[in-house]
Amino acid sequence: MSVDPGTWKIEVAQGAHLIDAAAWNACAGPDNPFVCHEFFRCVEDSGAASAATGWAPHHLVLRDAAGTVAGIMPLYLKSHSRGEYVFDQGWAEAFQRAGGRYYPKLQGAVPFTPVTGPRFLVGPGRDRPSVEATLAATAVQLAKDNDISSLHITFPSEGEWQRLAGQGFLQRTDRQFFWDNDSYASFDDFLGALASRKRKQIRKERIAALQEGAIEVLALTGDELRPEHWLAFERCYLATGAQKWGTPYLNRDFFTRLHETMRDRVLLVMARRGGRWIAGALNLIGTDTLYGRNWGAVEDHPFLHFEVCYYQAIDFAIARGLKRVEAGAQGEHKLARGYVPQPTYSLHWIGDPGFRRAVADYLRREREAVEVESAYLEEHAPYRHEEGR
Repeated sequence: MSVDPGTWKIEVAQGAHLIDAAAWNACAGPDNPFVCHEFFRCVEDSGAASAATGWAPHHLVLRDAAGTVAGIMPLYLKSHSRGEYVFDQGWAEAFQRAGGRYYPKLQGAVPFTPVTGPRFLVGPGRDRPSVEATLAATAVQLAKDNDISSLHITFPSEGEWQRLAGQGFLQRTDRQFFWDNDSYASFDDFLGALASRKRKQIRKERIAALQEGAIEVLALTGDELRPEHWLAFERCYLATGAQKWGTPYLNRDFFTRLHETMRDRVLLVMARRGGRWIAGALNLIGTDTLYGRNWGAVEDHPFLHFEVCYYQAIDFAIARGLKRVEAGAQGEHKLARGYVPQPTYSLHWIGDPGFRRAVADYLRREREAVEVESAYLEEHAPYRHEEGR
């Protein structure tokens, strides 16, 4: 670990509340709402991400000789692999069958959030590669000193992924589906860029989703949001979450705190039928990107998921002049709705040499498969060929 104690001081903060909000946000920057201090306070202070739920905060804080925060690495000690969206349960099972102890592990991540963004928050004017390398080396040393099997950095930026590959981290890739705004003036303008069959399909889906006016959809942000909207969304989220993974990650206190501290950065799309809220999608608004995050419904209606999650997001992005919509994890069905595959990244440090070799071989083959599949999907994007898409 190449750290000069006369220059840098590194602390482990067991909670975002122990780190000054202004210093944190100066390092995080304004672009990505998921790395701001307020979001970490929401997930931690609500108890969603805590030692009791297997997400014990161990954030690294790098200070210079004057005591000024130069960088932060959000970091958690994990007792399981849930809520990460980069799946390593198979690695854990294999290591434990061989007599190893996979948990606890260290996780550099935003809890429950498969959104690409900086995982090393660097202060203004600082040398980014140097701060990243120092924080990463400290996290690895923390794992070594405490006999922790591994360190995983999930959904970092591409630059972080490239720079840290030479510092003992294995590289992993996957894909998500994003919609890019080609300076569209309206939703119809966007449809004009699609092949005729796809254009007609989307128009039919939007009409069918609203059932000739029987279902109303509202896009709410800032002071438009009311407690009734959050209560309804929580009900939808819990209903769908219980079906998908048993125990939903977020709770009412999280949504309350999100409203109190970040509602101007929230887009909540809600659908109602006969005066009853029946579905909703939670999005966060970045400087140039809309991030689709959580969906839930208490009634099943054809195409309503597409309308609430994808088409309303495109409408909002066009109206706000945002460059991109990131629609979250999974879902090749997004391709036909104008969302095209983009790579996502993760980095993995494995302490055991033999296990590291086995994981490295697996990741090499997995990257090749992801690359082939992504190329196939790009060839089948719904855009007209003459548009150069």
